This record gives sequence, structure tokens and C-alpha cells, in this order.
Amino acid sequence: MEHILEFGSKRVKPNIRMLFDMKEVIYDREWFSGTSNIELYYMYRELSLSKNDALTMCEHGLRYDITVIPPRMLGCEFMKTAGHYHPVVPGTDVTFPEIYEVLSGEAHYVMQKPEGNRIKDVALVKAKTGDKVIIPPGYGHLTINASNKVLKMANWVARDFESVYTPIKETGGGAYFILEKGIVKNSHYIEVPEIRVLAPTNVREAGLQKNREMYGLVRDIKKLEFLTKPQEYAWLFEEIYSSS
Repeated sequence: MEHILEFGSKRVKPNIRMLFDMKEVIYDREWFSGTSNIELYYMYRELSLSKNDALTMCEHGLRYDITVIPPRMLGCEFMKTAGHYHPVVPGTDVTFPEIYEVLSGEAHYVMQKPEGNRIKDVALVKAKTGDKVIIPPGYGHLTINASNKVLKMANWVARDFESVYTPIKETGGGAYFILEKGIVKNSHYIEVPEIRVLAPTNVREAGLQKNREMYGLVRDIKKLEFLTKPQEYAWLFEEIYSSS
């Protein structure tokens, strides 16, 4: 099966994340050792509905993607993405943020903020269809599909950076694993705080309204400037994710 995505008049083939791509971050090692290299989820990059939209995105240094994550178990662990951090915006000490929208299904977004070789903060956002979730500067993140539904999600992100996967691979996964039996800490981390549960970030000031698809922001793209110039929008991230 090719898993072609129909996007407007286009038929888009995915980049496919395979199980063996994630061998370092799987919790259930016994299950992993006895399974084959299966397809896990599907990533459709740099999507646009028109040439004008594509040009607008390029001019503003942005990219719109869709990821499709089927429901399945990775042994005793729910289906998840590999997890990654974002690089620093050139000329600053602030990392790039990202926005996700759940198009269908349900998602658990786990975000973790490192400080030296420890984790300072971990937040979990449970999002349903129509919800928006901002990944703020300074946080690594991964997405879990803990439901029995296909999760389809979109994201806006700065187009010119590459995700940083190595730190999470080196620690055997994120700070927490979401398992069938519950949420457990990753023992590979020196120090992990208790997880905070936060609401989705449906923020009107950023054009992020529940049940209003955020692709339409391509026509009001100034509202997405915080994705490429996060150093100028500290108020937005502090309002949403401030921690003591």
C-alpha cells in the first residue's frame, strides 16, 4: 500500500518512519527483539493547495506538513513518534517552536525541557480533533497515539531547520513512556520532574481557534511570525507554558 495523501488536487507520497529507525527509543525491548521492520507512520512534507500558497510559505520561511499515525502497540507501549529537539534560531539562544493541529483522531503531546544533563520540565497535552498545540522554544517533543483511531495531524514550522534526534536516542526515548499499564518515567534520565498536564493551546491571538483548520493561516501568515522569530514572542510562550 502506497499511503497516498490526497491534498487538494495533488497526490502526495509519504516519507515513512520504519520501526528499525526507532530502535533506540522503544521501551519494550523483548517485543522489539522478536519483531520485523514494520512501517509505523507517514510524513507528508511541504504541502500547499496552490502555487501562490507555496510561494507565500517560502517567502515567510514556513512549511506545512501532515503526519498520519495509525493505531497500534509497540509491545506494551502505545504508538509514538521518534521524538526530537529543535535547533537554535541563528543569532539567538532561542530554539524554533512548532504548532500542531489534530485533524482527526486523538494525540498525546509530551514536551520536555532540558537544563544541562537534567530535565527541568515535562508537560503532557491531550488533544482531540480541532485542537491546536504549540511546542514552545526550549522543548523537545514526541507524539503518542494512545487511541484506537488513526491520528492525522498537521504542523506549521520554520522550513529551513533539521530536527535534532540524537539526544532522545541517547537517552532511550523521551522522559516518560506511555504504556498500556500507565505512564512511567524513563530510568535513563538522571532527573525527571513530575509530568504536568496542560490544556491544548487554542490561542486566538495567534490565529489558533479550535475547529478552524490552521492551513488557512497561509492567507494571514503574519500571525505565524512567532515560528521564525520566537525571540520576539516570549509573552506568548510564557502565557501558555509558564512553570514555577
